[in-house]
Amino acid sequence: RKVETMELDLTPKLPKQVYGGDGGSYFAWCPEELPMLKEGNIGAAKLALKQYGFAVPRYSDSPKVAYVLQGTLSLFIVITFVGFMSGSGTAGIVLPEKEEKVIAIKKGDSIALPFGVVTWWFNSEEADLEILFLGETHKAHKAGQFTDFYLTGSNGIFTGFSTEFVGRAWDLDEITVKTLVGSQTGKGIVKLDADFKMPQPKVEDRDGFVINCLEAPLDVDIKDGGRVVVLNTKNLPLVGEVGFGADLVQIDGHSMCSPGFSCDSALQVTYIVAGSGRVQVVGADGKRVLETHITAGSLFIVPRFFVVSKIADPEGMSWFSIVTTPDPIFTHLAGRTSVWKALSPEVLQAAFKVDPEVEQLFRSKRTSDAIFFPPSN
Repeated sequence: RKVETMELDLTPKLPKQVYGGDGGSYFAWCPEELPMLKEGNIGAAKLALKQYGFAVPRYSDSPKVAYVLQGTLSLFIVITFVGFMSGSGTAGIVLPEKEEKVIAIKKGDSIALPFGVVTWWFNSEEADLEILFLGETHKAHKAGQFTDFYLTGSNGIFTGFSTEFVGRAWDLDEITVKTLVGSQTGKGIVKLDADFKMPQPKVEDRDGFVINCLEAPLDVDIKDGGRVVVLNTKNLPLVGEVGFGADLVQIDGHSMCSPGFSCDSALQVTYIVAGSGRVQVVGADGKRVLETHITAGSLFIVPRFFVVSKIADPEGMSWFSIVTTPDPIFTHLAGRTSVWKALSPEVLQAAFKVDPEVEQLFRSKRTSDAIFFPPSN
């Protein structure tokens, strides 16, 4: 259904804690507070693990892209369809009837998580480990939010089945079944003993599963302006499986991201990774629907065809975004390739209702292909 402009609330929001304890917390952005999540069938969540925090094995009802915001962790991913491998931090991956993959992850790593992936996460470091999850919820139980299904824990599948069913399925005696079920007192995240040994990662297991956005070749690099790394099927094949693309954008202090809009994506979902700045969004009828100051940790959403632009504060700003198509088309309205340069001078004079001198001045500016504009000298 169509979104009425008057109903839009594009105000950036922070997540709320869903559950947590000594081992860490799980946060999510709720459709009730950010209605555009439900409108665009987008989910957003964040996992924050303290030292020795362990997020027990789970799978989700939605495909996602994970981005490691900070820390070093152990991630374990069990994949239930052929052809997928993934990883990040210290990560483990198991394909159906395949051997386990264990991968180390670090800040800047990104992992595509299609349907059928089971993950667990562990943090052995003193610094908190934080992982962002963005994905689409068209096939989810609830529009605009992820639902996780836990393999273990007080709310895991073992606790749901009767001892008879568990015993027969895994060929276990009743005492062993009761021990298995009764020992799972944690929910979602637990804290392990400091001397507990988790699987060790293998360097070769990262290949094809992880791309580090802070180290990958740049798709856009503008001196004193900004840089972009795009996640696509070439550098992260699993992007094709999740069905949408992503990118990491970094702009320098006082630089501007050119006004532009998405042509073929329902929404552009943006999480501010670091820094801060100002953002404006213009919608239908030339109405400015958002003008605000954004800071690290906030999430905001831009509907299709709405024009968005950002200007960084002195410390610069970076953000991680997904667009709900694997090969998005994004049109910029400034620079040499903008639509303004394509239109004839007479059309611009008539449209703006200005003299040729003003039109010529307008056309003569921004003659490069840049999408980031450094501050003027």
